[in-house]
Amino acid sequence: MMRQGLADGAAQSTALPIESGFLSSHGHAPDALWQAAIFAQATGVTADEFLMRERIVSEDDFYRALAAELGCPFVAAPHLSSGVRYPDSILAGLAPMAGRKARFVAAPRGRALADLLKARSRRQLAITTPTKLREAAFEAQSPLIARRAAHDLADKAPQLATDVSYGQIAVLFVVLTLIVFGLGFAPGLSTGILGALMGPLFLGMIVLRIAAASLNNPVEPEEQELRIEDADLPVYTIIAALYREKRVVARFLEALTRLDYPVAKLDIKLVLEADDRETPEALRSIEVPGNVEILIAPPGGPRTKPRALNVALPLARGRYTVIYDAEDVPDPGQLRLAISHFAEAPPNVACLQARLTIDNTDDTWLTRLFTIEYAALFDVFNPGLADIGSPIALGGTSNHFRTAVLRTIYGWDAWNVTEDADLGIRLARLGYEVKDLPSSTLEEAPGTLRLWMRQRTRWMKGYVQTAVSHTRKPWIMLRQLGFWRFSGALALTWGTVLSALVYPLFTGLYVASWLQEAEQFPDMRWTAAFNAYALTLFVSGMASVFIPACMALHRRKLWRLMPWLLLLPLYYGLVSVAAWRGLWELAIAPFRWNKTSHGLARTSRAGLVQKHQAKPAVTRSVNTAPP
Repeated sequence: MMRQGLADGAAQSTALPIESGFLSSHGHAPDALWQAAIFAQATGVTADEFLMRERIVSEDDFYRALAAELGCPFVAAPHLSSGVRYPDSILAGLAPMAGRKARFVAAPRGRALADLLKARSRRQLAITTPTKLREAAFEAQSPLIARRAAHDLADKAPQLATDVSYGQIAVLFVVLTLIVFGLGFAPGLSTGILGALMGPLFLGMIVLRIAAASLNNPVEPEEQELRIEDADLPVYTIIAALYREKRVVARFLEALTRLDYPVAKLDIKLVLEADDRETPEALRSIEVPGNVEILIAPPGGPRTKPRALNVALPLARGRYTVIYDAEDVPDPGQLRLAISHFAEAPPNVACLQARLTIDNTDDTWLTRLFTIEYAALFDVFNPGLADIGSPIALGGTSNHFRTAVLRTIYGWDAWNVTEDADLGIRLARLGYEVKDLPSSTLEEAPGTLRLWMRQRTRWMKGYVQTAVSHTRKPWIMLRQLGFWRFSGALALTWGTVLSALVYPLFTGLYVASWLQEAEQFPDMRWTAAFNAYALTLFVSGMASVFIPACMALHRRKLWRLMPWLLLLPLYYGLVSVAAWRGLWELAIAPFRWNKTSHGLARTSRAGLVQKHQAKPAVTRSVNTAPP
């Protein structure tokens, strides 16, 4: 009986894929390897990727066994030559080592691993793990990686990069000073002139918002999507830039494990900063999945999220790439839904924007209003813009991209602190489209006015950067977009900035003009025309605020928040304060990144806070400890 079992095991061993079969000679059970090979084939990945991504065999054990099988030395800390190529050496799993001997170090995967096992000549070759090879390449090419992450867009497409000079900032401040001066000394006449000049821009925003609210865009897909077999799914890259996220990193990784997608086909990259001590410490205390890579961004400026994302982009192995933030909890089926939508979309659809919704709604009055704002933006406004073919200012997370397109346009602008809005406009200028993805991602809103103001100040500063940068040569932008899409881009950029800046001034002066007789126009006909024009702007502006918000709350079934709609005028007054702060910060610290603190939520619409607090941490293996 025992002989029969050994014979069966030997038969299985001989039938094992070459990239995993050698492990049976190095202490790993043939039965387990055989089962893994079957699952790998069903998933559509190589056996070695399945074994390590599913944590059946640790990366360190796998490559030590490979070195023993090949008769090559195993190098735990390779020192690479300065001639190592980034990212090619990392992606290929082969790099030259430093020293007099022309020796290479390899960390092969998949087909390259099979080819190496078949090869006869392995002289001057050492073996290491993919993680150690990547770390060594980062160390050897740190200045190059930092340079590319920060300057690739500016070097290769300067006409599309953020370029806000102090002269432009000075001109903007002079214009705004003159406006405030005019409103103070001749309010009626100044309001009339400004209304005539800015009215078309504001009306454009109003029309876009009301038109978007009239379109039917439910929160969830109306039809059941056809489920794609695991073997037919492509590799999907997930990138998340983390900085001091010890409170939420465990919950974030837990949320990623709930994604309905083959683990072996998820290429997850967490980008940390070199001076971040608390996030690596938190990662060492939990069990990190085998499909997670931890990248340490080389020191350098600017210290922004888009720079960190650019560090990971060249290493993305997926056909598609999605960006998540540390506090995000996406719908489990979001990636599969994105695959289906990309398959049906034309090639020029480069990005799908998922719906962002606030989870900690009941924390404070501010989170309730934030929930309303996000619902109006992501459940009504952005889907409507996508339907009518307008450019879209992306949200900062849950953007699903065709990876090849993202690389073609040189990733994110590291110098823009609202990189999502900039990227949305840049995609439109280059002929690409953004479509809606009816799948939700739960987010955490700042619950205090101080945290909210820091975040919104950064957003408004970035919108000014985006508006100025993309309209440096408006005739080029007009030629790229055409008249109607150009008008939409202006409404989304300059319209957002200027409406926030002048909102309290225009609202106050409008109310004052109706409380006292207007004397700025001697001819009563002009007075009546001015009042009618102002009334049209005011009423339609209020309608463009409340109609999308009401429609969004209806779609989200958040009718209990309807009474809070009355505070929206006050809320947008706070947005105006943030816009002025952002303008000032643009002058004194244009690239400062005001980080939003996460993990402070007290409530959760989905019950996530309570679930996470009740779940104990899992100690992870030392073999996969992050750097």
